[in-house]
Amino acid sequence: MNDVGAAPVLVIRGLTRTFAQGGETVEVLRGVDLSVSRGEIVGLLGPSGSGKSTLLQAVGLLEGGFGGSIMIDGREAAQLDSHGRTLVRRDHLGFVYQFHHLLPDFNATENVVLPLLIHGAGQAAAEARARELLAALGLEHRLTHRPSQLSGGEQQRVAVARALANRPALVLADEPTGNLDEKTADIVLAELLRLVRDQGGAALIATHNERLAAKMDRVVRLHEGRLE
Repeated sequence: MNDVGAAPVLVIRGLTRTFAQGGETVEVLRGVDLSVSRGEIVGLLGPSGSGKSTLLQAVGLLEGGFGGSIMIDGREAAQLDSHGRTLVRRDHLGFVYQFHHLLPDFNATENVVLPLLIHGAGQAAAEARARELLAALGLEHRLTHRPSQLSGGEQQRVAVARALANRPALVLADEPTGNLDEKTADIVLAELLRLVRDQGGAALIATHNERLAAKMDRVVRLHEGRLE
C-alpha cells in the first residue's frame, strides 16, 4: 500500500487530447485529473477505445499534442522539448507493454542490461543488477536464453525486469498480461506488483480485467475521455 502522506510521483491536471478524423475533431481525453503517490499501485480500467493507451502515452511522454499539466516526480514534463522528455523517460519511468518487445538477438540478461548501460551503469554493475532482477522473477536458469527460447510468460518477466532495471519512480504498464493465459497472467502481475512495492516505486496499470484490477491498491475508471 502507499505511504500515508507520500508526495505524489505523478500529478495530471486538465489533460486533453484531440484527433482530427474524417474532417471531424475527436476528443479522446477530456480534462483528466489524476494523482499517484509513491508506493501506490493504481489500476486504470476501461473498455477498448476508452483512451487508456492514449493516457499512458501522454504520461510516458511518448508523443506530443496533449493539453494540460503532467508533473512527474515533482517536475513539469508536459512542456519539455524532445531531449528533456527523453531524460525524464530514462531517469524516472519504466514501461511494460502487452507484447514484450524484447530484442530478439539479445539474451535475457542482455535485454535487461541495455537500459542500465544507457543510464550510465558500468558493465559489471549492470550485469549484476540484471541477474538479481531475473532471479527475483524466477528466471535464474534462463539468463542466457534468447526470447525465441522463452515461453510467453518468461518473455514478459524479462520485460518486467527491463522496466524495473533503473528503479523508476513510476512504472507504466499497458495491458501487461493481456497476451497471457489466466494462470500465467496472475503470476506475472503478482511479480510486477511485488517488485514495484519492494523498490518503493509507483505504478499506473491499464487493464480491462476487473479481476486483475482488484489486486491493486486503487482503481480509476476511464469513460468517454474522463475519469470516474
